[in-house]
Amino acid sequence: MLRTSLWLFFTVFLTHAQIPDAGFMGADFHRDRRQKVINELPKNSIAVLFSSPIRNRSNDVNHPYHQDPNFYYLTGCKEPHAVLLLFEKPTLLDGVYVQEILFVRNRNSRYELWEGEQLGPERAERLLGFQKGLPTHQFESVLASTSDHSQILHLGFIDDIRDNPRDNLDLFSLVALFKKHLSKKKSMIVPENDTPVVDNKTLSSIMAQLREVKTPEELERLQKAIDISVVGQIEVMKAIHPAMSEREIQGIHEFVFRKYGAQHQGYPSIVGSGNNGAVLHYTHNTASPVGNQLVLMDVGASYYGYTADITRTIPANGIFTEEQSAIYNLVLSAQEAGIQAAVSGAPFSAPGKSAKEIIEKGLLALGIIEDTSQARRYFPHGTSHYIGLDVHDQGTYGPLKPNSIITVEPGVYIPENSPCDSKWWGIAIRIEDDILITNEGPVNLSKGAPKTIADIEATMQLSSALEDFILPKLP
Repeated sequence: MLRTSLWLFFTVFLTHAQIPDAGFMGADFHRDRRQKVINELPKNSIAVLFSSPIRNRSNDVNHPYHQDPNFYYLTGCKEPHAVLLLFEKPTLLDGVYVQEILFVRNRNSRYELWEGEQLGPERAERLLGFQKGLPTHQFESVLASTSDHSQILHLGFIDDIRDNPRDNLDLFSLVALFKKHLSKKKSMIVPENDTPVVDNKTLSSIMAQLREVKTPEELERLQKAIDISVVGQIEVMKAIHPAMSEREIQGIHEFVFRKYGAQHQGYPSIVGSGNNGAVLHYTHNTASPVGNQLVLMDVGASYYGYTADITRTIPANGIFTEEQSAIYNLVLSAQEAGIQAAVSGAPFSAPGKSAKEIIEKGLLALGIIEDTSQARRYFPHGTSHYIGLDVHDQGTYGPLKPNSIITVEPGVYIPENSPCDSKWWGIAIRIEDDILITNEGPVNLSKGAPKTIADIEATMQLSSALEDFILPKLP
């Protein structure tokens, strides 16, 4: 990697700024999302949203920049050190009435030399479709001009924003200016009818309701992410063998993601063989080889920001044992019941309740537990969450709504030394699909990934495109 000077590290921001690219949803999409938020704002209020901070990896190297999902959802802007203001009522600014302002950095040729092209205020306004784009140095003065607004909404503060002491317009400084403004606002206004002057809850609620139900554009992207992830599962089923490592298996999934145009995985890939699969968020993926064990693979491609979330559990040698089959079919039955319960208008808890009842009865029948109250030892997590711009996406978690997408992912995990017959030890199985809620019933968007024992074992007998991919030995 080309190394910058310490001075350059402090004066540029070491992340990749991007003007709208092939993944841009379109100005109309983001403008419509902003208008829906504006329509829900309390009377005479403003909403303030900040971009994500840059995350440092080590020394002068940062992690790839990932925009705050709420900020991206409303702006389409992928740059750091940016602020969005939304006004409930049209507000006069420079002789023009506006309800939205996007603050971004002025373009900087030295920054662009190292990190790529920036938007700048004028292009932010024109390309992203904003009524007003302004440089970040005007944020403070615009805030000061909003004194006639009786309420300020924001999403709360995070405490891990790095301060660049040589930059008085980085995100740390912008948030500090905003906090200072809030402090003054609280001392100036006496709220009426117990309405808080500063509100960090209402905007979160508005965003959850909005992001829960997907638009056609979002559904298209999510389906693409899911389709790519399905291919990854199938290709691993064809390629896996007991001599592989967990990391090789992870690599096949992620190679398939990139091959089909997914820029990232939606979350750290989970590939756990044997007892490792009983660690719910196992991401070390270091076991080598996986041997004749089950391999739990919870992986999902991210396609232009929207992420799939699919889990399959397969035997590395291609054949389920009798004990593995018993647990697998129990989890599969629980998942099928959970999917059937995922109907529009049902409580969000309905899929989990249905799956839980089946697993409790099944573990009892197999003699693994003595009472259904003990089932939580082996099925310790919830069954569903929303997916979207986040793998655990925002939503109300109320009655299921059409055009929302949830996971249904029951599992049974029996770690070594569990208080049951040792023949069950090391069996860890989760089956997860992405389910679209519709008025006509649930639709399994990831059904293309084999999940019955017969289909998995048959797929694992197919030839793999990777069979002839043999790398030379290292010295």
